[in-house]
Amino acid sequence: MTDEPAEVLVISGELTELARVRQWAREELADLGEDLLIDALAVVDELTSNALRHSCAPFRVCLRRSAGRLRVEVADGSPEAAAPRTPGADGGRGLLLVKAYSLGWGQEIHPDGKIVWAELDVSPVTPEPATRPAEPSATGSA
Repeated sequence: MTDEPAEVLVISGELTELARVRQWAREELADLGEDLLIDALAVVDELTSNALRHSCAPFRVCLRRSAGRLRVEVADGSPEAAAPRTPGADGGRGLLLVKAYSLGWGQEIHPDGKIVWAELDVSPVTPEPATRPAEPSATGSA
């Protein structure tokens, strides 16, 4: 996905960074319709939150667009694979939400960390043309 340059934000390991990440992503994705924006922000938030809670620095959030797709990438300093957990009182829903909002998600493991990514379809939705009722014929029937 390299048709468009990536937008990158480097963040610290503080959970308070989530607000800054959300604001940054909202500004970068302002051209999306409201429904797509909400889905994209949910994915950005969950991937970033998971990295901050379960991994270590350095952290980087990246947004890449290509041909109607948005790829959200969150890099961290832990080579330990991200894995869905059984949902419970202490969480475990993050990657399930990412899966629900996205076309798919995955990860690339490197010796110095990993990148967890998700892709979303952000193609503009074209409304169906309104159908007009048939006009009555000269005989009065449709």
